[in-house]
Amino acid sequence: MEYTFIVNPKSKSGRGGLIWNQVEPELKKRRIQYQVRFTKYEKEATKITSELTKDEKEYTIIVLGGDGTMDEVINGIRDCSKVTLGYIPTGSGNDFTRALKLPTDPKEALNNILNSKKRVLMDVGVMSCKEMTHRFAVSSGIGFDAAVCHQVAVSKLKVMLNKVKLGQLSYLAVALRRLFRDAHTRACVCLDGGETKSFENTYFVAAMNHPYEGGGFFFCPEAKVDDGYLDVIVVSGLPRWKVVFLLPLAFKGKHVGIKGIDIFRCKNVEISMGAEFPIHADGEPIAIGSELKAGLLDKQVKIIIPDDK
Repeated sequence: MEYTFIVNPKSKSGRGGLIWNQVEPELKKRRIQYQVRFTKYEKEATKITSELTKDEKEYTIIVLGGDGTMDEVINGIRDCSKVTLGYIPTGSGNDFTRALKLPTDPKEALNNILNSKKRVLMDVGVMSCKEMTHRFAVSSGIGFDAAVCHQVAVSKLKVMLNKVKLGQLSYLAVALRRLFRDAHTRACVCLDGGETKSFENTYFVAAMNHPYEGGGFFFCPEAKVDDGYLDVIVVSGLPRWKVVFLLPLAFKGKHVGIKGIDIFRCKNVEISMGAEFPIHADGEPIAIGSELKAGLLDKQVKIIIPDDK
């Protein structure tokens, strides 16, 4: 088997490059057949993956980077059914690893990739807004959660916290700050073409393929990566002080069942907000808009997971 490594050396303030310098000697020591491509600019991983998979042969692609790099690779795959993905995470959010129970330690992650025989099929989400489409692995959302992702993406606080290995806290810090700045509005949500549900004073709506987003918020605990469904969470009608109380609870999934937290399961969702808000996919800023549609591709991608999971 030959592995193709797509490496983002700048991920987590340059940690990606340092980790690759640890990984490559091990590959050579084990006489592993591999090739490596380094990204130099945003969205280059999408271009690399698209060029690699255009012949629609089977490939084993190993992503060394953050959730954003994984998102770029997902968006470049020509035929998801022909690709097996491995992941050596270097980011601060690492939401992709949680549901799949992937190792976050680089050495353990590499051992998993080289030694494990176990694969799991993962659904691939696809969202559309403003005449554009974008795939996602973890989630896509509009409103408060997307605004947090947009700000964290350019935050100096994240860079600083990354240096002391506390980058995950940047999501919570930005969330608490934006909570008292951002407006909320009416949201209309249509599931699988059925009756439209309306929600007043909505903070955000997110369509989730994984149970976690935003650096570990356990928003949809029942979401499964391979069930052919999206879980949709709507947070609405709550005073801001109560949302402050609920945010820490959401790390453990203890927000579920509280009035103002609605979770649905569907194959397709159409979301319309009363005003324009940030929109994200896998935590990456996508657009500013008032409408979002999300569903799943008809083909799944294989993920290398530990044998004991």
